[in-house]
Amino acid sequence: MMKTFQYYKLILLLLFFTACKQSKVKRINEDHIQFFCEEKLTNVIVHDINTPPVAARMYAYSNLAFYEALRPAYPEAISFLTRLKGFDTLVADNDKSAQVNYSYAAALAFMNVAESLVFSKDSIRVVKDSLDFQYEYLDKSVIEQSISWANQVSAVILKRASQDGYKITRGMPKFSVYKERGIWQQTPPDYEEAIEPNWRYIKPLLMDSAAQFKPVRPPAYDLNKNSQYYKELNELYLMSLNLTDEQKQIAKFWDDNPFVSEHKGHFTYATKKTTPVGHWMGIIGILGKQSKLKPIEIAKAYAMASAAVFDGFISTWEEKFTSKTVRPITVIREQFNSEWNAFLQTPPFPEYTSGHSVISAAAATVLSSIFGDQTPFRDTVELKYLGMERSFPSINAAANEVSISRMYGGIHYRSAVENGQKQGQTIGNYFIQKLQK
Repeated sequence: MMKTFQYYKLILLLLFFTACKQSKVKRINEDHIQFFCEEKLTNVIVHDINTPPVAARMYAYSNLAFYEALRPAYPEAISFLTRLKGFDTLVADNDKSAQVNYSYAAALAFMNVAESLVFSKDSIRVVKDSLDFQYEYLDKSVIEQSISWANQVSAVILKRASQDGYKITRGMPKFSVYKERGIWQQTPPDYEEAIEPNWRYIKPLLMDSAAQFKPVRPPAYDLNKNSQYYKELNELYLMSLNLTDEQKQIAKFWDDNPFVSEHKGHFTYATKKTTPVGHWMGIIGILGKQSKLKPIEIAKAYAMASAAVFDGFISTWEEKFTSKTVRPITVIREQFNSEWNAFLQTPPFPEYTSGHSVISAAAATVLSSIFGDQTPFRDTVELKYLGMERSFPSINAAANEVSISRMYGGIHYRSAVENGQKQGQTIGNYFIQKLQK
């Protein structure tokens, strides 16, 4: 038995060193190192099935770490930490700056923060080890100073993360569901509890409070055929009965539900996909690779967009758990057709406003200010998950399609997507005003 164990141990060691040797050869272009980091974090988030708000928190802090660690290499770049809320001052040591490889430091800072926030920490550690091989050509003193700067940056970021209320919300009461017309009820097929009902208590990065950008009130629950609520309910129901193939494609493309349960008789399994945030991080990678922007500008795009999305989730979750609007599937089954199903599986939280519409509009507003208002691109993010891709004439055109996709999917009323989009645009513009001017 001992000899067999030693044999397998030897095989594992040989495989490890072979992989290490291959890693030395396949170095990544340093200008593309952030794309590599984003991809690895997304893989872990998909594997761990993190909810969209939790994923947004991971991306925001990790991307801020990358940007702030890279920033000293570009004297024209400003620190976001002095303008965002709750961060300690971060000052680079100018005497040692010549000994820092800021690309390496930025990637390490990103991974330090990601490792602290994700569940599958070993997966991030493997990536950190690959960074050591990526930058092994550096002098020892440069490696040491780069690691020191990365640790300094990540410590500041993680201190703020530890004080944003996330840990406190883990122990808060779950959302209480009462059988009341017009108020959110758990939805089929799994009738899950509402996810992250206390997310509005997370400390925003830039907003003064979760309620700073509250949207207009949702249409009051009213089944009178002349009411706005009934008209939107009926519109959605009729739309669901006449979906075109193109509309179904659009709904499926932007579903971004990280955990869709599939039921086949008594057998249930799940399909993992990227979150709405991960989809937009992938879009930034596409825009960054096709642009001629410097790495610091791309890092800025990641940091600003993910920070705006972070606050966007806090803003929309504040509204969701204030208005507690019932989902279409509940009302349509009660009023029109007891066997009706939405084209997409309904996410387990209140309907108004559309979270995907809010965060997509926030991200698109920020990204348009960096990459340009009329920047065409081909979105290939879903190729690995769905085998699908779509082209857009502009970033905002993609955000517009996100909003209407939620109606095609049968999971949101018109007011939720249109007012959600306005909510997100306001948040995006606020970030531009505070961080770019």
